[in-house]
This record gives sequence, structure tokens and C-alpha cells, in this order.
Amino acid sequence: MPQILPQQKLLLELLVMLGDIGVSSNSNHEILDSTLKECVEKGWIRLSSVTDVFNKASITKIGRAAADA
Repeated sequence: MPQILPQQKLLLELLVMLGDIGVSSNSNHEILDSTLKECVEKGWIRLSSVTDVFNKASITKIGRAAADA
């Protein structure tokens, strides 16, 4: 299992507890945006477009396993 950074672990744990969450697609939140991108690249989450302004972040099976590690 790859090493999980604290902010990645927090995001994965939030998705496990809350389910899908909405995230702004036009944000300037550097830490959140980079963490989302890193998690997508590792296959831990999926981002899908909901509207022009929001994306939906969903945890994958691999992400759920990483959150439990």
C-alpha cells in the first residue's frame, strides 16, 4: 500500500463517513485541489461533473481500503 499523506487520509475518511461530497470545480483552494488530484491519480476517488460549478467526489474500493489502512 502506498504511503498516505495526512490530508489524503482525512479526505478518504470524510468520504467513508459522509458518502459522496460536492466540491467546487472553480475553486482556488490549493490544498484541497491538490489533494483531490493526488487521490484521483492514485485511484482512491472519482470526480464526476454534476453542474458547471460542482463536481462530485466519490470514494472507490481502493480508496476505502486505503482509508482503513
